[in-house]
Amino acid sequence: MTQVSVTVDERHLSALDGVVQGLRARGMQVDQVLDGLGIITGSVPPGTLGTLSAVAGVASVDEQRVHRLPPPGAPVQ
Repeated sequence: MTQVSVTVDERHLSALDGVVQGLRARGMQVDQVLDGLGIITGSVPPGTLGTLSAVAGVASVDEQRVHRLPPPGAPVQ
C-alpha cells in the first residue's frame, strides 16, 4: 500500500464527507480526516494513486515520503 495525503480545495471544505466517500469509492483506505486543514490521509493499493485526483474536490494527491536516520553510533557517510 502507498501512503498518501489528499488536499481538498477550498470550495469543497464544507462537503468534506462527500470527498471522503469519493476517495473510498476509488479504493483509498482513509486513516485521518483533518477537517480544519482540509487534508485526508490514508493508503491506496499500488497503481491507483492517479485515480484519486479525479474525485470532485481534490486539489492535490501527494505520496507520503519516509525518511529514516541511521541509528546512533552508525558510521557517518
